[in-house]
Amino acid sequence: MVKLLLLLLVLVGLSRQDASPRLSRFNGSLDTVLKMKDDGSFQIAIFSDLHFGENAWDSWGPQQDINTVKVIEKVLDSDRPDLVVFNGDLITGENAFEHNATDVLDQMLAPVVSRTLPFASTYGNHDSQYVLSGEAILAHESRHAGSMTQSMISGRDAGVSNYYHLVYPSDCVDPAKCKPELILWFFDSRGGFYPNEKNPDGSDVGRPNWVDVSVVNWFQQTNAKLMTTHGSIIPSLAFVHIPAKASRALQILGIHPNYQPGINDDTVSGHQAAGWCPDGQTDAGCSYGGQDTAFMKAITTTAGLMALFSGHHHGATWCYKWSGTAPGMVVAGNGINLCFGQHSGYGGYGTWVRGAREVVVTREMLKNLEIDTYIRLETGGVVGSVSLNSSYNNDWYPATPNDHTYCPTCNYTIITPKPDIRH
Repeated sequence: MVKLLLLLLVLVGLSRQDASPRLSRFNGSLDTVLKMKDDGSFQIAIFSDLHFGENAWDSWGPQQDINTVKVIEKVLDSDRPDLVVFNGDLITGENAFEHNATDVLDQMLAPVVSRTLPFASTYGNHDSQYVLSGEAILAHESRHAGSMTQSMISGRDAGVSNYYHLVYPSDCVDPAKCKPELILWFFDSRGGFYPNEKNPDGSDVGRPNWVDVSVVNWFQQTNAKLMTTHGSIIPSLAFVHIPAKASRALQILGIHPNYQPGINDDTVSGHQAAGWCPDGQTDAGCSYGGQDTAFMKAITTTAGLMALFSGHHHGATWCYKWSGTAPGMVVAGNGINLCFGQHSGYGGYGTWVRGAREVVVTREMLKNLEIDTYIRLETGGVVGSVSLNSSYNNDWYPATPNDHTYCPTCNYTIITPKPDIRH
């Protein structure tokens, strides 16, 4: 019955596809083209760490997935976005196989497909395990209407979900003749394990957990070509599952509940290149190999890149403007905002109230490289509403409540705050 319902939802999404302005088609192309709304705005809903498919053999596992679907539905019905981003750890791959992972992917995507919304994913460490691959997830995602996840770089070291999309003006008729308003970059921070590979001792073969230098080179070269083609800097946003080391360095400087509002329960120790040695080995007890330095240099020297959004740490939901030096860093920040999302799934660790990070830009805001962002909770409330502008880190905001709950059907009391107002 569940599979039949999911199939019907997919079919409804397919039938409504051409009627949706968010799934525009140009010149008969089957590619989804993103455009600003007529009012010049564009909104993104970011779901992080959904962790579908845990313990399918127990009753609580499938119930978690049902609860997570409710989170997605509530968020999408509260704030209809122009793009949905799944920012890593879609599936708990240790508990899934390629043949049944597709079932939970359909379950995850049903609320998005039925609402005819485009979606794009980055993959996380749990999406690549001995029994599951990012390539298999991508192949199945691509079967759904509105899928925008791609793989623009080949090679074992690159990972899978490295690509970009352009957002065009609302009145654009032919993208080949329009200057984009915004670039969206998606990076694969890898991690987890290589599918179907074992070490001589029988253990799984670990994948490096940073954005590879081949991807960094592609990013810089592609961005340069886009600037040359369009004759100017184009504002941009970036998404990656595992945060860069800089997020930990900024956390050491201190997360202030009113200047960087958000949950700060997790020590950001699982950043890129954590647990690896400088020579790329993992068996020498090294804490950090520094392999994400090239990525950090790239994001801090890319003109127009306003923010990098990460997941991975379920108990961190703050944004921090990275300017200047930070403890233990060899790269200095240029003012880019490093943000975490909200733990969106009932799978994975932690019982913080689930939700999604919303990102809003307008044509006028982009002129000053500014972003508005907030967390939409499963309860309907809004927390952590901030403006990532030139004075962020110095502007005062109400602190984010650190609320927990186990399930949307349990009897619990949540204080639903009013949207934050900057002072």
